[in-house]
Amino acid sequence: MDKKLQGVLAVQALSRLNRCNHKLGKRTEDIFVLDFFNTTDAIKKAFDPFYTATSLSSATDVNVLHELKESLDEVGVYEWHEVEQFNELFFKSVPAEQLSPIIDTCAERFNSELELDDDAKADFKIKAKQFVKIYAQVACILSFDNITWEKLHWFLKFLIPKLKIKDKDKDVLDELLESVDLSTYGLERTKLREEIGLDSSESELDPQNPNPRGVPPDEPEVDTLDEIIKAFNERWFQGWDATPEEQRVKFINIAKHVMDDPSYETQVVNNPDKQNSQLALEKLIQNAVSMERRRELDLYKSYAQDPEFKRAFDASIVRLLSQGNELIERFIKPNEI
Repeated sequence: MDKKLQGVLAVQALSRLNRCNHKLGKRTEDIFVLDFFNTTDAIKKAFDPFYTATSLSSATDVNVLHELKESLDEVGVYEWHEVEQFNELFFKSVPAEQLSPIIDTCAERFNSELELDDDAKADFKIKAKQFVKIYAQVACILSFDNITWEKLHWFLKFLIPKLKIKDKDKDVLDELLESVDLSTYGLERTKLREEIGLDSSESELDPQNPNPRGVPPDEPEVDTLDEIIKAFNERWFQGWDATPEEQRVKFINIAKHVMDDPSYETQVVNNPDKQNSQLALEKLIQNAVSMERRRELDLYKSYAQDPEFKRAFDASIVRLLSQGNELIERFIKPNEI
């Protein structure tokens, strides 16, 4: 697992992996899940509500399907006669090549002809997925006389995979993957045969969100320093008795020592040899931590004794330094250094 799993998604992913199929020679004892991201507590929290008896706190509001359909219709990705034509052919079990032209026409309209911006495309696809998901769930337990919903459900199921939207995080992720040198990574066992004990009491879950979903409003600008500290804190600083402001000081002081070193510009910033530049920077960070060891004894001990902590801390300082002198100076107060 290389991403965070929570709630029903964690239950579905891990439970499906654990299914056996004797006809295909798949047995549960053959399954091994290597998880790089999730903690034991996170998986327990995800599974607990679904262990033994589970009930909904209230009924699912199907009126959201009316609102979603109205929103989808207004965009103009499809004409209703295309939905009708698709369903007529689909339920006659015609070959796929007769269905594809209808879907492809609507997909091309979405992808280019309508000239929708990225947010509009994402909004349409989110709402289409929500419609399909909610209708499929409630149709299993409720009797519907609304044939329009049924037709739109089947049409969208085939249309959604062909709707192309820009992933804002993809470029960042690609850049990250390209920068990772897997030859420097190793595996280390930290726990063996750990069992997760689930809560056997009955639990209650909330029904589907009755509000139509879409592209969320622009997120507030994230302070780069806060982001760096948060990422590091999630792994290393949780047990430390330090306020967020004190944690800022730890990073700022180390970064300031590095930048103030006379060799920083020549050996790191202006060094054309990337490997030597990296080695020089690691040495400067190590020296800076040593200079702060009296005030930051816990930090110094962890840095000196735990190679993994050292790598993570170095990476955080490098990321902070890459933001430039302006960011660091903005958070420096006279009494901090």
